[in-house]
Amino acid sequence: MNITRENIDALNAVVKVDIAKEDYSDKVEKVLSDYRKSANIPGFRKGHVPMTMVKKQYGKAVLVDEVNKLLQDALNKYLTEEKLDVLGNPLPKAQDNLDWDADSFTFEFELGLAPEFEVELKTKKPITQYHIVADEKMINNQVEHIQKQYGKLISQDTVTKDSEITGVFENEEKGINNKATFTLDKFKGKATEKQFIDAKVGDVVTLKTKGLFEDDHDLMHFLKVSHDDAHGLDIEVNFTINEINTRELADLDQELFDKLFGKGNVTSVTELKEKIKTDSEKQFAQQGDQKFLNDVTEYLVDNTKFDLPASFLQRWMQTAGEEVMDADQAKEEYEKSEKSMRYQLIEGKLIEEHKLQVTFEDLKSFAKDMIKSQMAQFGQMNPTDEELETIAARILSNKDEVKRLSEQLMSQKLLNLYKKEVNVKVKEMTYDDFVKEFYS
Repeated sequence: MNITRENIDALNAVVKVDIAKEDYSDKVEKVLSDYRKSANIPGFRKGHVPMTMVKKQYGKAVLVDEVNKLLQDALNKYLTEEKLDVLGNPLPKAQDNLDWDADSFTFEFELGLAPEFEVELKTKKPITQYHIVADEKMINNQVEHIQKQYGKLISQDTVTKDSEITGVFENEEKGINNKATFTLDKFKGKATEKQFIDAKVGDVVTLKTKGLFEDDHDLMHFLKVSHDDAHGLDIEVNFTINEINTRELADLDQELFDKLFGKGNVTSVTELKEKIKTDSEKQFAQQGDQKFLNDVTEYLVDNTKFDLPASFLQRWMQTAGEEVMDADQAKEEYEKSEKSMRYQLIEGKLIEEHKLQVTFEDLKSFAKDMIKSQMAQFGQMNPTDEELETIAARILSNKDEVKRLSEQLMSQKLLNLYKKEVNVKVKEMTYDDFVKEFYS
């Protein structure tokens, strides 16, 4: 067997594989001999079928199968030994005149080669890293939310601005019949709030769904409609009031603190507010980090210049997925995924250059921290190391979970690299301002 490569340019190459009879003949003979031993052909005892008949019936199929196996093994070995960094998979060149009755065969494969490039992390302009803080207004709102959540329900005769209303949304044509509980601040406009003020149990309020809530996704929860139906839903619904209540705020006492955070962990309103601030800012840090990670990713993709073997990749994409695409579909799909491909190459280079790796011990430690955090949300503040080890072992026995956690951990390592190497400007802002600036 002989394998040669011709580089068309820096991003494209053709590999030629010559297979001679001596490369495959022994393998074909062995398979046919095994077939002969088990062949069940009328008129012949098992194991006594003439080899000429076995070859006539199975020879061509076995030859094709064995040559293809040999071809794939040789090609994979060649790519590994030559340390070729290829994109996609080798594409076989069409051979309409291939003669399977010949003794030797030649196959050609097109390769898309990964480009050579450098990644510069020291950005010319600083990239903003947001330090999101919980301000006094937010902390006080959170304290009030806790008091309402753990407070007592008191029945009311009529709806007031602070009422908690329970009833049923109905629309016969759309099949809507759903019980819901809400407060008036859920609605987008003041006009809707006015429709409810002074209403009584048994009253029916007719509402237009278009622009009813700040977020159309709330329609999914309150009306129980699908995600697709919720967007742009423009119908009338009747809401029949079944209950009207107000909440008496819970006392900020030791009993409430112990219920929320475990016995003795919080002992005053000041400590409660500090706890809310600390916990909130931990969550905000994750959102700030994600924004920073997205911004660095965007910068690197836009500013790390290299070409891709676009024509090759589009042809490869035509047959790479579950469904075959035509040339126009493959071009459209390539254009959608080009940025992602570019970042994967950049990320791979950074991982290699900075020797970033995820070890099993890293994974186990990461899993245990995640478990500990989740248990704390349910009031289990001090799990034993044995408990954490047992749960982590169960999680890490699942391949999908290992893959997911490995990706998260590598993302964290890249984030740490960016914070260290990128030109960073820290900007402090409240969570409300952060949301208004980037998500409104």
